Amino acid sequence: MTHFVCRELAIPGVLLLEPKVFGDQRGFFTETYHRDRYREAGISDTFVQDNCSLSLGGVLRGLHYQLRHAQAKLVWAVQGTIFDVVVDIRMGSPTFGKWVSCTLSEENHCQLYVPTGFAHGFCVLSEKAEVLYKCSDFYDPADDRGVSWCDPDIGINWPVSQPILSAKDSALRPLSGIPQAELPVYG
Repeated sequence: MTHFVCRELAIPGVLLLEPKVFGDQRGFFTETYHRDRYREAGISDTFVQDNCSLSLGGVLRGLHYQLRHAQAKLVWAVQGTIFDVVVDIRMGSPTFGKWVSCTLSEENHCQLYVPTGFAHGFCVLSEKAEVLYKCSDFYDPADDRGVSWCDPDIGINWPVSQPILSAKDSALRPLSGIPQAELPVYG
């Protein structure tokens, strides 16, 4: 039995997983992670930390990454709806500076796999959203990095024009302003 459909988005390695949802009058059941099935789909990371965030409508978080403790992420919205974005920031990558997006919601139950070497962020489209994500390395505040959400060279078409940002995210630099030594390397 197939438990999910996995498709690669426009940047190689970034995957959208559409799970099989079993529902009836009581509610639903879906498998959110199964190591062996995910490995068959090309996700071989060992996840070591789970995170949960609750954000209000219009909040934008990102675009975040860690350099020395790079984190692959498996992201899904368990409540509400988010516009999720992944940007390739790997020096030397043929898709450097390119982005892909998808909508994750409590209705579609989809998950987004973000490999290491990418910046990740999302904005909330619903009244609020609870987002869960697995990480392949532990969060290290000293290794916390980011790229400006409104970098004109990247040109993300965010569905919000005046997002609610943290002070940290408001101060992030455009990709062209980040020293090469602060970016991951392709390959």
